[in-house]
Amino acid sequence: MTLSAIDWAIVASYFLFSTGVGLLFTKKGGESLNEYFLSGRNVPWWLAGASMVATTFAADTPLVVTGLVAAHGVAGNWLWWNMVMSGMLTVFFFARLWRRANVMTDVEFAEIRYSGPPARFLRGFRAIYLAIPINLIILGWVTRAMIKILTISLGVSPVLAVGICFVITVIYAVAAGLWAVLWTDLIQFVVKMTAVIILAIYSVRAVGGISVMKTKLAEHFGSGDAALSVLPVSFSGGGFHAYAWMPLLALGTFLSVQWWAAWYPGAEPGGGGYIAQRIFSARTERDGVLATLFFQVAHYALRPWPWIVTGLCTVILYPNLADKE
Repeated sequence: MTLSAIDWAIVASYFLFSTGVGLLFTKKGGESLNEYFLSGRNVPWWLAGASMVATTFAADTPLVVTGLVAAHGVAGNWLWWNMVMSGMLTVFFFARLWRRANVMTDVEFAEIRYSGPPARFLRGFRAIYLAIPINLIILGWVTRAMIKILTISLGVSPVLAVGICFVITVIYAVAAGLWAVLWTDLIQFVVKMTAVIILAIYSVRAVGGISVMKTKLAEHFGSGDAALSVLPVSFSGGGFHAYAWMPLLALGTFLSVQWWAAWYPGAEPGGGGYIAQRIFSARTERDGVLATLFFQVAHYALRPWPWIVTGLCTVILYPNLADKE
């Protein structure tokens, strides 16, 4: 891909803007620990909610969804859609309680819920476990996805690409804390959603329109339902039948066990981690609930569809591509 001077100017402007946001909120974020880590618990629901959506919209997310859709059709997303149930529990049960707990981090809650040396050990263990091995794994897969994108689109070396992104992110996050992260997340959310919607429109045009896309997808997957059905099951012959890639037993496991037994960033049961941090920062309990509700709706019902449409188009446009992501 060949980039013009205007393209590079846009990239540079984005990085300068992100750095500028950090510097703008440096004074406010430095007033106290409460301001730095929780924005003074004075964040409106729409800003906290947009930040939740943006912080779970990393470079890896649309690539993974593209790979799932290319392999299994729209219903392939049930590998992560099943976690919407824990998300709803977070909205209607945990969000209000998280805000009411008046803690600064979710691991701090261990010493409120329990007591004595065991509670202190649990808090320390969770802090180390989540901060080092879990975060390193998350950063690893996100960075790998970012390398895929940047080496193709910008033609720069992986080390340089990752280094620049890392330095800019550290500058605004460390300089001003959560205030800078929230506002940068909002801008990133608007930019990224605009970009993926435009990409989906151009992708559909490239395959010849929706009608042509549906016809070719039916040929590729064996039927229109296998490609486009939202549910991984069909009702025929007097009963439910799952598609070959997800047997009914596997579907039952996802719907009854996986959503509460597995920990996934942004969808862990109870809404811990960076979702809880945004709830802690909300102005009121109501703001915390509304922010979490907005996140769940955007995360599961709105944001994935431009990725899904683009993923379906890649099946037609690049049928022999080894790496579908």
